[in-house]
Amino acid sequence: MNTADTHAQAPLDVKPQDTFSLEPQDPVRLAQLCGPMNAHLKQIEQRLNISIHNRGADFALVGAVRPARAARHILQSLYAGLNNNQALTADEVHLALQQSDLEANMEEVNHSAEPITLIRTAKCTVRARGANQQRYVKAVQTHDINFGVGPAGTGKTYLAVACAVEALLKDEVERILLVRPAVEAGEKLGFLPGDLSQKVDPYLRPLYDALYEMLGHDTVGKLIERNVIEVAPLAYMRGRTLNNSFVILDESQNTTREQMKMFLTRIGFGSTAIITGDPSQIDLPRGQQSGLKHVMEVLDKVAGISFTYFLSKDVVRHPLVQRIVEAYEDFESKHSDNRL
Repeated sequence: MNTADTHAQAPLDVKPQDTFSLEPQDPVRLAQLCGPMNAHLKQIEQRLNISIHNRGADFALVGAVRPARAARHILQSLYAGLNNNQALTADEVHLALQQSDLEANMEEVNHSAEPITLIRTAKCTVRARGANQQRYVKAVQTHDINFGVGPAGTGKTYLAVACAVEALLKDEVERILLVRPAVEAGEKLGFLPGDLSQKVDPYLRPLYDALYEMLGHDTVGKLIERNVIEVAPLAYMRGRTLNNSFVILDESQNTTREQMKMFLTRIGFGSTAIITGDPSQIDLPRGQQSGLKHVMEVLDKVAGISFTYFLSKDVVRHPLVQRIVEAYEDFESKHSDNRL
């Protein structure tokens, strides 16, 4: 039996919201689109709360108008991007659902003439997905100091590193500095083996991983040896002036007010800075205010500084991550209301 035909066939009494056919008809691509045991179709159904019925390349969508319209766009886009040598993954379906941005204004998203933003690095081309990621990258391209604020998994750090690598490859900057505060998340650095550099290395691992993916291990190693790329804890920034550099401060919710001010006043001529953080994951000692939360109030109206705020719907990891973030946000909101 053709995999594409194993999904629920439309009964006679179904009144579809939308019907369409995928062209050109190709059984292999159709099977890839539907996924093993129609897993990809079920993933779209569950996310958009609709029903998808198909006979071969003929599809019928049953549900509310906007979700059905989004599902049709997703299915057509995914099908158009497939070839006979390519397997469609659940991650790609999830990203397509995220990019549909159903919670936002569907007409604005679907009729926008804005081109998709691509960031080109040596090893890969990174695509800004969704309205917030697009705004984030465009802000970085036009502002010297940029803040990316929101939950984990929204691509803040990964896109920041991609922008830094692209700027370096274009000779727009002379070096990249990747900085993180070395704050324990319930664990003590003193119990880790090695010197300070070795102790903080695990905190910087996500930055290394992004660099390796975009430039390759050998190139990253050589650039670090030549000090073209520097990965360091925030404490090492005091007393420095950073000219002609692309500087990223990651996990900035774990900076103090004094550390944040110190970092921002390091920025010199010809430099671009990105500060990323998640205000819901602060590991500072109790009673100590986050530098990120403070600076969001202090610099909110300052010209030349951009703020991009990501939401749970922007999460581009496993679909459960988005639901977890939303559940925590809902719980904390209710808990806060009960204390008032």
